[in-house]
Amino acid sequence: MAKPLEVDDVWSKRIVNSVNGLEYGTVQIVVHDGRIVQIERTERKRFESEAALREQNVVESKSQGSRRKG
Repeated sequence: MAKPLEVDDVWSKRIVNSVNGLEYGTVQIVVHDGRIVQIERTERKRFESEAALREQNVVESKSQGSRRKG
């Protein structure tokens, strides 16, 4: 039977720091013999295509124009 995992303040802060600022990605906590031994952070960067950016700019400029009229 596995031992219950105890997480102290140091590991709690490390986990929170790994998650903070992460927009897309994963945080994996590696446990050996009931103890946290490693935290792995994989971050993904997503980039819009040029067509999507142009479309977004058109939508934003239309919505700003309607706000000015109102």
